Amino acid sequence: MPLTVDIIKRLQGFTLNVSLTAEAGVTALLGASGSGKSMTLRCIAGVEKPDEGRIVLDGRVLYDSGEKIDLPPQERRVGYLFQRYALFPNMTVLQNIDAGLSRERDARIKQAKRESLISRFRLDGLEQRYPRELSGGQMQRVALCRMLAAEPEAILLDEPFAALDSHLRWQLEGEVKQTFSEFSGVALLVSHDRGEVYRMSQRVCVLNDGASEPVLGTAELFDHPRTLQAALITGCKNCVPAEILSQGVIHVPDWNARLACAQAADGAITHTGIRAHYILPCAAEVENALYCRVVEAADDVFSRVLTLLPAGGTGTIRVELSRAAGERFTSGGEGWFCLPKEHIMLLRETHER
Repeated sequence: MPLTVDIIKRLQGFTLNVSLTAEAGVTALLGASGSGKSMTLRCIAGVEKPDEGRIVLDGRVLYDSGEKIDLPPQERRVGYLFQRYALFPNMTVLQNIDAGLSRERDARIKQAKRESLISRFRLDGLEQRYPRELSGGQMQRVALCRMLAAEPEAILLDEPFAALDSHLRWQLEGEVKQTFSEFSGVALLVSHDRGEVYRMSQRVCVLNDGASEPVLGTAELFDHPRTLQAALITGCKNCVPAEILSQGVIHVPDWNARLACAQAADGAITHTGIRAHYILPCAAEVENALYCRVVEAADDVFSRVLTLLPAGGTGTIRVELSRAAGERFTSGGEGWFCLPKEHIMLLRETHER
């Protein structure tokens, strides 16, 4: 049941240009605020209209600018969970759920579905409450319940935990993951939280200023991002310009370093990157060892964060060590640190469309 999106929408400041195919399961749209994630969902749901392009769900054309097809939202069979849930404030929990069951005409089947959903989402006893009388977690469960009551072929979740206190997110993330596991169609999850994306999705599409990059497996994206933006948005703290010297060797001017790398290179590479937790203290003779001065040493909640300046370099390197491994390093100290070649990323400036 694939969802294919190939659209252009011109907005103030940038043009949304998205081309992706999402298969059954969870595909995340990951990007910075203002990159076009929510607008993409709104176009799929029919709340916004693209300027041109095509949207097809399981062979059904939802939108086609060339053929003048633009199905209204209620005919798209797409469930859309807004950031703040958009429950009907003047309706009870039961009435909100019944709004999702409006297509069901058989009273007995409707009642059976209603009871099943209320039980599944643990809403027993809340049926006559209004949204203003619910907690954030309860509102989210009602919104999910209403969305799934309509039996959508695709579900779209727009930062579903953004309106929740941090202590609620972990529990509700588990509930949403369970919902995903029981849904056989396509699910798109919008988020700028990389941890949330890593835990909840099988595939990811990075959006950068309105332009989509190729859909990759979640683990592949985090282990081997292909572009500078993908590396940054997935949390890499060390990204600097680099040039290829030969296959397997790069020069990094900011770090005054010549580094071996395991990844195959091509002429389009413009930057390199390495995640802070992969860099470790080492002996001088270790491959990719850099002698560095500790510019700053600061304790995080569970780690010690070092800011290093390589000898002869102009750009710093961030390192994250365990408290035990990092306690001997203090500001002004010096030492050798290894950048393992298997964790050196080779990055393009942008994706070639």
